[in-house]
Amino acid sequence: MSPVLDPLARVAELGGPVVLLLIAVAVLTLAVILYKLWQFQAAGVGRHRALRDAVAAWDRGDRTEARRALDGSRSYLAPVVELALSAPADPDAATRLTAEAETRFARLETGLRFLDSVAQLAPLVGLFGTVLGMIEAFQSLQEAGAQVDPSILAGGIWVALLTTAVGLAVAMPTALVLSWFEGRMDAERVIAERAIATIRTPLGGAPRERLAAEPVHA
Repeated sequence: MSPVLDPLARVAELGGPVVLLLIAVAVLTLAVILYKLWQFQAAGVGRHRALRDAVAAWDRGDRTEARRALDGSRSYLAPVVELALSAPADPDAATRLTAEAETRFARLETGLRFLDSVAQLAPLVGLFGTVLGMIEAFQSLQEAGAQVDPSILAGGIWVALLTTAVGLAVAMPTALVLSWFEGRMDAERVIAERAIATIRTPLGGAPRERLAAEPVHA
């Protein structure tokens, strides 16, 4: 572990407590990202082929095929679609379906606010460390008096700028990953809204009210 820890210890020694804080935030951020990737994989985010087949079958009036396709779906949205298939055709049912979908989206979006905070605050924390370092550098320059050595100022400045560099190094990949997560969730919402709308107002087959009242045949 020394090849990894030694450079980190050196950076922390140069940058001070601000860099230590940013390193700790970076480790926590990485843990959150890995957890979100696992959560998305386990929930089947983006894997809705069987769900689409079920909605398409319902849209053309094939209820048996719709139920069969839905039974084979492992999507986290399958319970919402199942509820939509049996829900009555009234505005209250539509509200309930939307709420059910949003409940599942909220679970998947847990932790994204933290990533957003890191992406926004990490550069500011780094800049704060730079300001503190610049203050220390100019204090050292003042204490030198007439015996001014440019290396004192130059050394203090590059050490101070190190905290800004670390803050940006934490923020930029976090912002990129957050953008990807948010893009995935936007796509998931479109899929859910389209599925609910298609089930409640199918283009083919019997009207929604009559289909809801008919028995389901295996």
